[in-house]
Amino acid sequence: MNKDKLKLLFTQLDFTPKKRLGQNFLIDDSVLKKIIKLSNISNKDMVLEIGAGLGALTDRLIKKAKMVYAYELDPILHKYLEDKYVMEPFIKVINKDILNAKLPPHNKVISNPPYSITGPLLEKLFFHSNPPEGTLIIEKKIADRIFTKNNYKTFSRISVTVNSFMNPIKKLRISQNAFYPRPKIKLSLIKIGPKPFIHPLLKEDSKRKFYLEFIAGIMPYKNKNMVNAIELFLKSQYSGLDIQKEAIKVYLEQNKIQNKKVSQLNFEQFPPLAEKIFDLIEKYNP
Repeated sequence: MNKDKLKLLFTQLDFTPKKRLGQNFLIDDSVLKKIIKLSNISNKDMVLEIGAGLGALTDRLIKKAKMVYAYELDPILHKYLEDKYVMEPFIKVINKDILNAKLPPHNKVISNPPYSITGPLLEKLFFHSNPPEGTLIIEKKIADRIFTKNNYKTFSRISVTVNSFMNPIKKLRISQNAFYPRPKIKLSLIKIGPKPFIHPLLKEDSKRKFYLEFIAGIMPYKNKNMVNAIELFLKSQYSGLDIQKEAIKVYLEQNKIQNKKVSQLNFEQFPPLAEKIFDLIEKYNP
């Protein structure tokens, strides 16, 4: 569907795209083909789509997947999709906030989701013990952080958390002109797959929650050494505990953890580090 046809449909539906909801609609057929090719859908796949919009991507998903669960929060667009796919047996259109919804069984997420919810959406979909494969269009800045390679500027909280659960597979630049309305931000199409092994800490709900808090707490100090970053994290989140800086230093030495800068750690080192800090907190707060 080109821009003119899209505008005509908006008029017929009495619909205006809402910037605050990140409603940018794909109008470039070549981008849709890239998404489908990259996602490698089979007739065994249960696909989750977030922000189905007018169904440009959905049309292609239902031709290949075993089942498609298409989430669309906007009531006008949801009604349009329900009517459009009323005779299609392999799709369920769902009018719920994806961040608060209990998700159906799925093994792939293939979406052009609202860019404003990328962070919490990644956590909801992928930060657990059995995540699906993901093919998503997201903000380029976030994609660069997920795919960062020894780059201090792009090394961030989302770099560590996503790479703790997922393997980055592919990243492609997507033109802003592929959408209407044209988004202001630069975009990338990414593919990520579940790690064959994740650290045991990340499989338990309470410890996984701590891990995400820990990474969020130390990453603002990525240029500091571990002792200082951990001290600042503990003062911020556990001010009632009397854990002195020297005690942290001795504890790291006892556990053979080098006191180097946060940004110098590789992704695999963060979960065992967090596990040791979790144990330290438990020791001081039994």
